[in-house]
Amino acid sequence: MSSLVLFVFLLCISDSESLKTLKNLAVRRGGSLSIPCVYNEKYRSNRKFWCEGRDWVLCKIVAYTNTRGRTSVTDHPTQNMFIVELNNIQDSDSGYYWCAVEIGGTGTPDDRNYLYLTVSADPAVSVINSRVSGQEGGSVSVQCLCSAEYQNKQKKWCRFKDWRCFILGRTHTSQNTAVLVLDYGKVSVVVEMSGLQKSDAGWYWFSAGDVGVTVHLTVTERPSTETTTLSSQETQESVTTPGMVTIMPVIHVLGLGSVLIPHINLG
Repeated sequence: MSSLVLFVFLLCISDSESLKTLKNLAVRRGGSLSIPCVYNEKYRSNRKFWCEGRDWVLCKIVAYTNTRGRTSVTDHPTQNMFIVELNNIQDSDSGYYWCAVEIGGTGTPDDRNYLYLTVSADPAVSVINSRVSGQEGGSVSVQCLCSAEYQNKQKKWCRFKDWRCFILGRTHTSQNTAVLVLDYGKVSVVVEMSGLQKSDAGWYWFSAGDVGVTVHLTVTERPSTETTTLSSQETQESVTTPGMVTIMPVIHVLGLGSVLIPHINLG
């Protein structure tokens, strides 16, 4: 097994330090995509928006925070992140976009960062499931696909909340969670995470070269052993052996009223 090494990369991201997102995203025609935009905590109360266009001064605002439709923007202040949801994406949606925070005030420009979205029938990078879940203490696998053109590019699995990346062919640990990125050749890469913890939940991305795709991980609580044992005992006590008849006779005891006596099983 490889040495436990943690690599931290700041590649594949746009340039702003107070507002970050991926530079290049790929998505399949007719599909959907979630784009996390991570911002500095000083922007928690500011309004966020999504803008379309190569040039910032000419970009068209598509959606503000808490709008709904084919494009929606949802803010998560406790995570210092807002999520842009794109649905039923078509070829015409390819192009430049901006994650942006409204600053307001004369002479104070809004903070923003750009990305490029490529829509195609066969994207350079994709995942079988963009939303996966696992149980606390358990494991989860994410199957990622790369086109032949990107087969020899560097492949990484990264986490948005701290920008940590895990590279191909090494086992890494992050707060006792093991992460292994496996390349099975041709176009398939599998990311395996074991020993899951609640803190592992959140947004990740897989990338080959400079093109990425986003994935959300949900970690559910593990059922307590005490609850499972009690449930098992209750089930056993409630089952009567086939062919047995349970009799619960009631007798009257002077001064005590009606009393149930222990049941008698007759085969």
